[in-house]
Amino acid sequence: MGAGHDHGERNMSDGRLVGAVVVNLLLTVAQIVGGAVSGSLALIADALHNLNDAASLGLALFARRVGRRPADKLMTFGYGRAEIVAALINLTTLVIVGLYLLVEAINRFLDPQPVGGWIVVIVAGIALVIDIITALLVYAGSKHSLNIKAAFLHNVSDALASVGVIIAGTLILLYDLYIADLVMTVLIASYVLYQGFSLLPQTIKLLMGAVPDDVEFDAIVKALRETDGVKDLHHVHIWSLDEHERALEAHLVPAVSSLEAFEQVKADARGMLRQRFSIGHATLEACLDEQGGDHAAAPHSHPK
Repeated sequence: MGAGHDHGERNMSDGRLVGAVVVNLLLTVAQIVGGAVSGSLALIADALHNLNDAASLGLALFARRVGRRPADKLMTFGYGRAEIVAALINLTTLVIVGLYLLVEAINRFLDPQPVGGWIVVIVAGIALVIDIITALLVYAGSKHSLNIKAAFLHNVSDALASVGVIIAGTLILLYDLYIADLVMTVLIASYVLYQGFSLLPQTIKLLMGAVPDDVEFDAIVKALRETDGVKDLHHVHIWSLDEHERALEAHLVPAVSSLEAFEQVKADARGMLRQRFSIGHATLEACLDEQGGDHAAAPHSHPK
């Protein structure tokens, strides 16, 4: 194993994350105060969402710094999955917040409270501006990180939620339509839950070492079989080291007789895997046993 894997920076400075955390914390405080004074559940709902954003951005910043650590004797593949763990924590918290908001909306429907429309509109307007600023701060990193992508989507949804809160406050001012606050709360909670449940499967699959969604297992097996110097293969494993790096392990039955020739076969196979399937880490071993049966190139379990 080499000294470590340096996969480079991901087009966004830590300073942007720090700035996004600070503005979200300030916004959260303003919305909680405004919601408590006005009695607006929708405003407090949006504040909780922003607090979750601040926490997720802070956790993303911590995980990002941990993920830069090089491979060592404890983590021989490096610490790249730290951001995936952070994403799982953030998304689980997001789902809990969404469920809590739905429960609060039901309780408020059963026990209605007066809502101050002007405070709702003013604070939500400020929130909309800050949500847009935060989304711009983290947009660059959202293209390369599941964790940052989740934070970016949170901020976009926060901006939409702020628009919804402004609409609710306006309806209260013009028509005394207090039910609008509850409707917006349910919509915000539903969107939060949608975000959480849409990203959770991908995060869990990454942590469990599943074959990447955009990788075709059978196509890789076929390409390896068609490589010059390969008679057959079995015990194929494909997984993600982190969000961006893929790994493969396979036993090749060589069609060549010398060790030097097989080393060239492995080099050709690795080049093909890198070029066609973006697999940068490939461990290929020679195996003279051709009795793989029907499961020769299929995933298999290891007896305990």
